[in-house]
Amino acid sequence: MKNIKICVIGLGYIGLPTSAMFATHGCQVIGVDVNEKVVVALNRGEITIEEPYLDIMVQAAVRSGHLKAYTEPQEADAFIIAVPTPITEDKKADMSCVISAAEMIVPYLRKGNIVILESTSPVGTTEDLLVPILEKSGLKIGEELYVGHSPERVLPGKILWELVNNNRIVGGINQQSAEKIRDLYKIFVNGEIYLTTASTAEMCKTMENTYRDVNIALANELAKICEKVGINVWEVINLCNKHPRVNLHQPGPGVGGHCLAVDPWFIVEKTPDLAKIIALSRETNDSMPQHVLAKIDDILKDIEGIKKVTILGITYKPNIDDIRESPIIKLIELLDERIDYEISVYDPYMKAHKYQAKDIVTASENSDLIVLAVNHDDFNNLPLQDMSRVMRNKNFFDTRNFCNRHDIENKGFKYFLLGEGQK
Repeated sequence: MKNIKICVIGLGYIGLPTSAMFATHGCQVIGVDVNEKVVVALNRGEITIEEPYLDIMVQAAVRSGHLKAYTEPQEADAFIIAVPTPITEDKKADMSCVISAAEMIVPYLRKGNIVILESTSPVGTTEDLLVPILEKSGLKIGEELYVGHSPERVLPGKILWELVNNNRIVGGINQQSAEKIRDLYKIFVNGEIYLTTASTAEMCKTMENTYRDVNIALANELAKICEKVGINVWEVINLCNKHPRVNLHQPGPGVGGHCLAVDPWFIVEKTPDLAKIIALSRETNDSMPQHVLAKIDDILKDIEGIKKVTILGITYKPNIDDIRESPIIKLIELLDERIDYEISVYDPYMKAHKYQAKDIVTASENSDLIVLAVNHDDFNNLPLQDMSRVMRNKNFFDTRNFCNRHDIENKGFKYFLLGEGQK
């Protein structure tokens, strides 16, 4: 099956690694993206996203001739749709990219083809949205054209390893579709592949991320409670997790990324009258940037005039360059709305941001507060002495329980911790 030709629509954080994986396992892969810059870069063996070892794999795939990029699809044996599914302002799934991708491949579909939706989608998308579009090909769905949903389960920073080794769910619109999709992924997947229906697979994907989001919301709510009653949430969580059946997650300044901050809304959209805990959890996590701003206001309440805040890290998680749905971007927007704040930023993973300084010390000049917003490994050894020397007021707010409190206080800083109340 390795001589199969695969057309992947969408060359982003999932589509590009998936394309490279199939290509380096002997498949002929046509990568399709509407962004011509992405296509040009890929055909030069270059990547437009950061992911460990992806550049090496892409270069090998392109040099071998197994991976080529275009702005339009071509005929293939299998089509994989891996385009974004963002949320609208009213927290509904924006399926326009999926619709466009499906319509784009219809003229190229032939008897015996496989079509897989990898994009995370609300329950019913494959059968109610995708299939009616694919029926325009004139092919009999499930007999001449095999269709299903197989969501990714990967962690940015470990995508290539997890694509191969993680277990995978394949949901077909019928059993034959599921089996054909399973056989396709067996080309590179070493993990177990479990077959189910398309709707069940869609629910599994959204619920896996919802589970984590709800647990983070519980931790964030606990952090607010601990601040109110004057104790340390991090100590509470550490001690609670000594219980053999308790695993509380970690609080923080919010939840970002295209999965946890988005997918739960897909469930709420389908069943708003039932998904009460899920909706409240989303609202709790979405409230954290505002909560962090309130803490900043309190820390700096005695400083008159314009107050400068230096933010360390703006990505949605550590050690990657991804800012999708980043709560720190939201925090910066909130600070931007205030006339009494000046902002500086330093993030080693960001090439450009309007407030980005060339280094941490420059970002700290005349600052009244350092906010450790993302726990990048690069921040393990902060130049505290130099930062302290150039700051106007030496305040340090750790939103991740990441830094060594004693080191910071020994350099003359006043240390504040998210989730720790002041008695």
